[in-house]
Amino acid sequence: MNKALRRLSLAVLVLFVVMLINVNYLQVFRASSLAAEPANPRILSEQSSYQRGEIIAAGGPGAQQVIAESRPAKGGGFQRYYPAPYVYAPVTGYDTVDGTYSGIELAENSLLSGTAPSLAVHNLIGLLTGKSKQGASVYLTISPKAQAAAYQALQAMGRPAAAVAIDPSTGAILALASYPTFNPNLYATPSSAQLAKIDSKYRNDPSQPLLNRAISATFPPGSTFKIVTGSAAYSIGHVSTPNSPIPAPQFYRLPGSTHVLTNDGNAPCGNGNPPIAFAFAESCNTAFGKLGATIGSPAIHKYANLFGFNNPNLTIPLPVAQSNYPLLTDPAETAMSAIGQFSDTVTPLQEAMMAAVVANGGVLMQPHLIQEIRAPDLSVLSTTVPTVLRRVTSAQVAHNMGVLMEGVTHDPYGTAYLSAGPSVTGINIAGKTGTAQNGVNNTGLDDAVFTCFAPYSNPKIAVGVIVKGGGYGADAAAPIAVKIIQAYLGRH
Repeated sequence: MNKALRRLSLAVLVLFVVMLINVNYLQVFRASSLAAEPANPRILSEQSSYQRGEIIAAGGPGAQQVIAESRPAKGGGFQRYYPAPYVYAPVTGYDTVDGTYSGIELAENSLLSGTAPSLAVHNLIGLLTGKSKQGASVYLTISPKAQAAAYQALQAMGRPAAAVAIDPSTGAILALASYPTFNPNLYATPSSAQLAKIDSKYRNDPSQPLLNRAISATFPPGSTFKIVTGSAAYSIGHVSTPNSPIPAPQFYRLPGSTHVLTNDGNAPCGNGNPPIAFAFAESCNTAFGKLGATIGSPAIHKYANLFGFNNPNLTIPLPVAQSNYPLLTDPAETAMSAIGQFSDTVTPLQEAMMAAVVANGGVLMQPHLIQEIRAPDLSVLSTTVPTVLRRVTSAQVAHNMGVLMEGVTHDPYGTAYLSAGPSVTGINIAGKTGTAQNGVNNTGLDDAVFTCFAPYSNPKIAVGVIVKGGGYGADAAAPIAVKIIQAYLGRH
């Protein structure tokens, strides 16, 4: 009997020790991770009892705008509210009663919810002084003027589309809009059952309103990729000035292939050996296809990488889908990829980054959405310092490419002369149009693409626009970019 009792006592002792170890492990080593668990019911209950921090669009000239805040809810506590839901949904994302988030609400959740270690002192002071707990506020680089103009222009176009605007000298993202979009206020419902219905409806909507096309979807770049091809050609010395001639046959049979590449409408490209500036402004496919095959895929691949392609780790801090330019061995495929076809893909953000590099003298800045973080007492917790991501080209190559891009809008034969030229916009815009074949649109039209920067002599903004099934870049995408630029620069 005594032996059996000793065994039982020993087993109880072991279990008791294990329990003590587990309790201490949870309280000491797992406390932070458990507190950060989005579905932790205690944390969710606690968070609804105090104000989550605001998200504020604070970039560019003009007044700041609160785009996400917590308001007193019926029955007590707080509920998330988005004053301009459709305009800013791709940026703010949503916050739900079930502890799921997206967008900035997810990326900066620990700060907005007040659980970040940097807020520990502020929370303690608040507790000692009797003030209720409150999350930090996130100030974004988004310009309310540019963002509103971007959304309104996309909405007016009425097709799946997205637009991104960047300050080329700092990398600050001035606008990030996607259409169609969703109403994040519906996700702020206090009812889990209602939330499930709303989420299911959005996720099963064939128009994909939850898809952030600005950074989470990729499209063929079309002729806007000629910026990369041209930059590579200048950088390796294949051409030296905007007046350097390049071969541009009316019909170009791709190397080792029976496929014949032509220009729009089978038109000739000047005299068949025009300056590269003329071929770029007219967007001659045969000229740049042949140029790409001549300089080779390794050179194009190198500069595509420098511009930001093939990077799976880009965050702003929202994760960004990888834009792609494959390293090819087949000359025919290289020729097609050099004009933005074959398997090239880009996000609208990447389109803006391409123009920003040229505008910033060949230097690519780290694109970012966060301007600064402020504690509940408005003291600054952190500020984003503009950071050089890399030098892409020399200043001279960037200058030459800028001259080429200016010709697209300023020369009467330029593809965007009638839609983004100075006589139309009142602004010196330098850009590149793209009409990208994808073969999947119900409209039967290609994707419309446009990337640009302005003003040409003193760049303040770079824009990338893609309209799915929009047709010609000059007709569908360029006018959207113009609206954004005009709003940001205060020109109407």
